[in-house]
Amino acid sequence: MSILIDRNTRVMTQGITGKTGQFHTRTSRAYANGKACYVAGVHPTRAGENFEGIPIYASVRDAKAQTGANVSVIYVPPAGAAGAIWEAVEADLDLVICITEGIPVRDMIRVRERMRQEHRRTRLVGPNCPGVITPDELKIGIMPGHIHKKGRVGVVSRSGTLTYEAVGQLSELGIGQSSAVGIGGDPVNGMKHVDVMKLFNDDPDTDAVIMIGEIGGSDEEDAARWVKGNMKKPVVGFIAGITAPPGKRMGHAGAIISGGKGTAQAKLEVMEDCGITVTRNPAEMGKTLKRVLR
Repeated sequence: MSILIDRNTRVMTQGITGKTGQFHTRTSRAYANGKACYVAGVHPTRAGENFEGIPIYASVRDAKAQTGANVSVIYVPPAGAAGAIWEAVEADLDLVICITEGIPVRDMIRVRERMRQEHRRTRLVGPNCPGVITPDELKIGIMPGHIHKKGRVGVVSRSGTLTYEAVGQLSELGIGQSSAVGIGGDPVNGMKHVDVMKLFNDDPDTDAVIMIGEIGGSDEEDAARWVKGNMKKPVVGFIAGITAPPGKRMGHAGAIISGGKGTAQAKLEVMEDCGITVTRNPAEMGKTLKRVLR
């Protein structure tokens, strides 16, 4: 098994007519079983056309009705990306993965609040994320597929680069991954660490998890407290930004220490108190996980 996506997922690309959407749709489609999984593209004025055999529809609803697509990946430019997310949510898709970086915070607040108020069931990963991959089955996003190896360790991270780093270390050690999820580093996003941890905990084919966070906010602490009371599998944790100065944003829009809260040290201490095995060295994530599994 896996979480969120597998070889039975059917994917549409919103923004398939742009260079970024076309490039990553092509590379994702070529990965493992992706050729069969990418079934539609969406563009409001290009319906009836196709991209390398993938039919393009005018709306998400049309694409879903005609192809059975249940997941969308969004490469729409920032000004229209929040609208694209909401179109996919309104179409009642299972999952929306938004890769787009730079969406205005106000736009995302509106989408998030509307999803909450209307009790929408659609899960959102991102925005400003690398996507989701289930090795040897399907990749949706911009991650390098070749570094992944099929296995039984889950990875969840706010940082795309650190997701790749953790996966690369695991694969070098011969440890495969069940799924890897990059949730993105924007201050207003969809799924949080705890949401993904719950899925990994319920997945019978995931034996352990690497959870990677950053400075800013309290999502990692929230996830750690949930892990302490509920997680049945070992967890290895890492927090980026141990040397970050207060008040300075580091990398992601959400990675900022405010009011003395959200520091890497504080997060690591909570994680340790909750029984998570932490490393303060990003080069040791894979080795730490291997020791935990012994």
